[in-house]
Amino acid sequence: MSKGAVLKRLVEKGDILVAPGIYDCYCARIAERMGFPAVSITGNAVSASLLGRPDVGLLTLTEMVDNARRIANSVDIPAIADADTGYGSAVNVIRTVREFEAAGVAAIHIEDQMTPKRCGHMAGPRQVIPVDEMLGKLEAALWARKDPDFVIIARTDAQKAEGLEGAIRRAKAYAELGADMITVHVIGGREELKRVGDAIDKPLTVNMDEAGGASMLDLEELQAMGYRLASYAGTVRYTVAWAVQNALAELKTTGTTRGIRDHMVSFAEYNAILDLEQIKELDDRFGGRHEGKR
Repeated sequence: MSKGAVLKRLVEKGDILVAPGIYDCYCARIAERMGFPAVSITGNAVSASLLGRPDVGLLTLTEMVDNARRIANSVDIPAIADADTGYGSAVNVIRTVREFEAAGVAAIHIEDQMTPKRCGHMAGPRQVIPVDEMLGKLEAALWARKDPDFVIIARTDAQKAEGLEGAIRRAKAYAELGADMITVHVIGGREELKRVGDAIDKPLTVNMDEAGGASMLDLEELQAMGYRLASYAGTVRYTVAWAVQNALAELKTTGTTRGIRDHMVSFAEYNAILDLEQIKELDDRFGGRHEGKR
């Protein structure tokens, strides 16, 4: 069974899925060990990790796919990748879908912002492409996939430009075309999220980044509104920045890390995350197999 099929089955069960937003294999393995059913490879965090720059459209398709391939191969759970605007026209979207599918991810989401795109939580206007152009991109994406279970998530960022009703109209059109799941980037909180949930008859995803109002809601409430996948896109990257800054401040101030040792995983725990024991077992099994025949 492909990872896309696994993700679809999880969604069909009805319980809302929680996918931590991660940006590398290390964080993905931690999420898997913690029992999460999926991970979300957030472009914002990958841009910060690979480029040290904000989410303003600087990250390329090849950079994102290469990173996604490593992450998808490092865990057994499905990985959902951010494909931004599809990295160009409808023809570019065809390549985008096939590259991500070949990389082993379970799903991608494509948004209707104009290029260069901006993180939805950033201040300022947000320009979107015409609906017909986005429908062409989605049609190309659905046509391009080789595995029918590879999940295509259509996202609209139209609320700032067209109001929430305009964004909902777009989302309905994307759903009717055949997108597997829908994301409406909502500016606001409970009332706006409920309006989206009431209007769209398709599995919905929600961005639970702590920079937005959605993060104040409980999962049970979101599930009742019709949301089936909650991506906590900011949790890991914000926490990592907080932890690194505090650890380095301690080192810089005191000249030692003794005072923060109980805030670190041990070397043994670190190696467990990376499954060192499995490597040892494989080395024992295959590494010395032919020594006696030399």
